[in-house]
Amino acid sequence: MLLCSCCKPNNEEIQDKGHSSGSSQGSFHRTESYSRVMGNSNLKQHIETAQKTGVCQLRHLNLKEVPEELQKLSKNLRTVDLSDNKILQLPPWFVTLASLKNFTLNNTKIAELPEDFGKLKKLEVISLSGNSLTHLPRSFSNLTNLKTLTLSGNHFKTFPPELLVLPQLDVVDLSQNSITELPFEMSGLQAVELNLNQNQVSRMPESIARCPRLKVLRMEENCLEISAFTPDIMKTSKISLFAVEGNMFDMKMFHQLDGYDEYMERFTATKKKIN
Repeated sequence: MLLCSCCKPNNEEIQDKGHSSGSSQGSFHRTESYSRVMGNSNLKQHIETAQKTGVCQLRHLNLKEVPEELQKLSKNLRTVDLSDNKILQLPPWFVTLASLKNFTLNNTKIAELPEDFGKLKKLEVISLSGNSLTHLPRSFSNLTNLKTLTLSGNHFKTFPPELLVLPQLDVVDLSQNSITELPFEMSGLQAVELNLNQNQVSRMPESIARCPRLKVLRMEENCLEISAFTPDIMKTSKISLFAVEGNMFDMKMFHQLDGYDEYMERFTATKKKIN
């Protein structure tokens, strides 16, 4: 019997087993203290490098907030990586970084973005995996240059509608969330690849067949029945790769679907282009 992700425990339900010994705790605290000291001493150097290159890498520095020094670099700062820190929110001035094209903030447990986040209109790549986001601000739909968006490992329960109006979007990763269904009207999605692995999606709207550029759809370990793959989706969509193992059906049933032959024609044609 196949077990879909809606039957699996949430990450939040898996509790910490604790530390192995007092000595290991002491070692951990010494390492954390050392990291904090080294991070603070290196911060100035990182800022100076960013001023010269437009690239600011501030990972693993135990930062609790975004350094105000970045505000002075708003004219030439193109890339910022603040991952693996303890930052819980972005300051209001962050949206003044008008030249920002690449923004990474993974594994910080941030729960929401500023309402005016959409002012960062030059953004092309955003990675916010391993956080506590449940939604995107409405202004996110203003990011008309956005091409790659990674939101894996957050707490989304619904598909963000703001993504359906972004004209340059190529890749969307919403894997490892808690999304149960997709919007009734999906045809506005411009993405070439959509990753919804390890969610709880139980149905697919037929409008997904009208996504103009969607070629790769990853929906492994969801709660889909075989009936979700209608003849319209199998025959008329541009999807040339369905990754759908680990749902509520045997893959033999998928191979017997009405429209499977048409899908395999697209799959084979795409494979030939790659090779």
